[in-house]
Amino acid sequence: MAKALALVALLLVALALAAAPTEAVCNMSNEQFMSCQPAAAKTTDPAPRPSDSCCAALAGADLNCLCSYKNSPWMSVYNIDPKRAMELPAKCGLATPANC
Repeated sequence: MAKALALVALLLVALALAAAPTEAVCNMSNEQFMSCQPAAAKTTDPAPRPSDSCCAALAGADLNCLCSYKNSPWMSVYNIDPKRAMELPAKCGLATPANC
């Protein structure tokens, strides 16, 4: 489950860098991705709970697709802690993809 969250965070980072604000990647817009960043940030201690908008974005996202970005180098660009990112789906009450 933690791996899936990290993958989601990595994909979100990739989305933010590669996608225009109106363009969606894995069914998430740049704005939706950024709504999850505070809950996955390395520098926020303790990590805040994911916002309702983050959880709504993750609920509509293709989590398997997001998992494909798991090892993206963009995580550090957006100050994303992979461990915290991998925890987001569970914190939002979502199932983590099995192959993530």
